[in-house]
Amino acid sequence: MTSPVPLVLSLFPGIGLLDQAFEEAGFCVVRGPDLLWGGDVCSFHPPRGRFDGIVGGPPCQAFSRMRHIVAANGFETAPNLIPEFERVVAEAAPSWFLMENVEEAPVPSVEGFQVHDVVLCDHWVGGATSRRRRFSFGTAAGVRLEVETLALHRTDPERAALARGGGRTTPVALGGSRRPKRSLNATEPRRLGLADHARLQGLPPDFDLPPFTAAAKIQAIGNGVPISMGRAVAAAVRKAISLAAVATAA
Repeated sequence: MTSPVPLVLSLFPGIGLLDQAFEEAGFCVVRGPDLLWGGDVCSFHPPRGRFDGIVGGPPCQAFSRMRHIVAANGFETAPNLIPEFERVVAEAAPSWFLMENVEEAPVPSVEGFQVHDVVLCDHWVGGATSRRRRFSFGTAAGVRLEVETLALHRTDPERAALARGGGRTTPVALGGSRRPKRSLNATEPRRLGLADHARLQGLPPDFDLPPFTAAAKIQAIGNGVPISMGRAVAAAVRKAISLAAVATAA
């Protein structure tokens, strides 16, 4: 079913950072519904046999190490939508799928697919942070991803951009007013701004999301897959499906 320009369905696309990486790698990406834009994957049913592949990162807060910080900041932990990802894959019947999530999340299970995982750190693939993610690649033949890391490895990673993390590099001291104190010590960590979060994710410093509030922009950026990580994985997927196609033809 794989075509010269593979057609890919993106689930939970957010602001499309992973989609951008796959488009740069030569895939044609169709974005599925996302709550960020008023859509709901739970009521979405894809056409069967239309897509070559499916990519996406279901909400992972229930399994993330940051879930306690999310709760402490007054937010509800997002529900586990991995079963919805599995359902859409089963209904669409693509040749392959790629699920991005935290290491602690359950591995997706879809009948007819063998799944192999690869764990990546952003700075292993040329990114700016130490953010880690697990990519689960499913195919009928059990093809594995070979992600190029050595030549792109940075040795000076920064703190990852985190969604709903308050935009801080470290907790800010609280005074009697219960409001964060302004630091007068130039050596203390400063609050990260929108441009900082964009840079950490591999986006240009002038990246903007006009419809969003400042806090929502930071959250949306932090929820995305870092650009460097997405590019490395997209390139590995393109190589894997090309090799699989050659093997099948032989």
